[in-house]
Amino acid sequence: MASSSSDIQKIPSTYKTKVSRNGNIAKLQAGYLFPEIRRRKAEHMLKYPDVQVISLGIGDTTEPIPEVITTAMAKRALGLSTVDGYTGYGGEQGEKPLRARIASTFYPNLGIDEDDVYVSDGAKSDISRIQVLFGSDVTMAVQDPSYPAYVDSSVIMGQTGQYQKDVEKFTNIEYMKCTPENDFFPDLSKVSRTDIIFFCSPNNPTGSAASREQLIQLVKFAKDNGSIIVYDSAYAMYASGDTPKSIFEIPGAKEVALETASFSKYAGFTGVRLGWTVVPKELKYSDGSPVAKDFNRIVCTGFNGASNVAQAGGLACLSPEGLEAMHQVVGFYKGNTKILVDTFTSLGFKVYGGIHAPYVWVHFPGQSSWDVFSEILEKTHVVTTPGSGFGPAGEGFVRFSAFGHRDSVLEACRRFQELYK
Repeated sequence: MASSSSDIQKIPSTYKTKVSRNGNIAKLQAGYLFPEIRRRKAEHMLKYPDVQVISLGIGDTTEPIPEVITTAMAKRALGLSTVDGYTGYGGEQGEKPLRARIASTFYPNLGIDEDDVYVSDGAKSDISRIQVLFGSDVTMAVQDPSYPAYVDSSVIMGQTGQYQKDVEKFTNIEYMKCTPENDFFPDLSKVSRTDIIFFCSPNNPTGSAASREQLIQLVKFAKDNGSIIVYDSAYAMYASGDTPKSIFEIPGAKEVALETASFSKYAGFTGVRLGWTVVPKELKYSDGSPVAKDFNRIVCTGFNGASNVAQAGGLACLSPEGLEAMHQVVGFYKGNTKILVDTFTSLGFKVYGGIHAPYVWVHFPGQSSWDVFSEILEKTHVVTTPGSGFGPAGEGFVRFSAFGHRDSVLEACRRFQELYK
């Protein structure tokens, strides 16, 4: 009897192409942090099918997008089915009304105009575009701990050497240690000069935020060294008081920095995908050419522009009603943060963050972060994020995300109180 096509597909193929694997990808360690957490969560749910697993790990929003925003997206989507409302390709840089509104809303009186703003499908995507922009020959500095995408994208681009297991670092990356001892701001006198400095404030994962005085130091450090700061301000709306919301609030920053941001954690756009990057005209390479010109070329080559429906939502976000709604969403998550901070403080833990960001950074001295992650998951059925996944300085810490329904956060805290009483 002849074999069916399905039978043939089951036979493992021994054929190999003659194309070599990208050696830089081969340098990466294990899986990317958050897929690994999802994998462990899935295993746990198979083991305990009848329990309510609560996720305070991956920083994914849970609350509905405000209706003033979804109404605008729905209207734009329905308009696409009409002759007058249909639009095809838009500008790769984003629609001008949205770019103008972003500039006036987030950068008023800072010398940033609509032409400096590049609308995208999210800050994470822009991080990779920025790495492509700078290429493989630059040197890189990151906060330690930091969002894993900075290091992993640097590795993939070929900017690093091999991973050193004994110190849990890649060679050719400058890890700027950020701990409670230095108020989560690196001692710049001990930091070697690099071409690019990735800096996130308010910070993921530690929840800390750099003060104006600290950012003045950072800008001076970059200017003295001729470096470029890639400033991640994805959580700026969570910052309280006089804490800077943008690097461009610091005099001289437009000459040494670009900034990336996102609607994800403000309006629940983690699935909608909409962000932006600001590249000032004043930012120039050593040959005097503008960085913005090259970034524009990268965008035009590898991106056809953000979804027109998502951009309609972004414009609604920045209407007076939309801004009020986003502040309410942010306020809700900050309420969750306070519950987490109060819970762990009452249990005698050293607790950091939680004031300017939706993350609580809890110290478990002398313990492995992954061991604590596993114990919490096994005994409370709550998913967290091990601090060591963000860099070697994160060892001994666990990040708790405030993204969750209120009853889930309260239940998680009740379980923590049972575990650690």
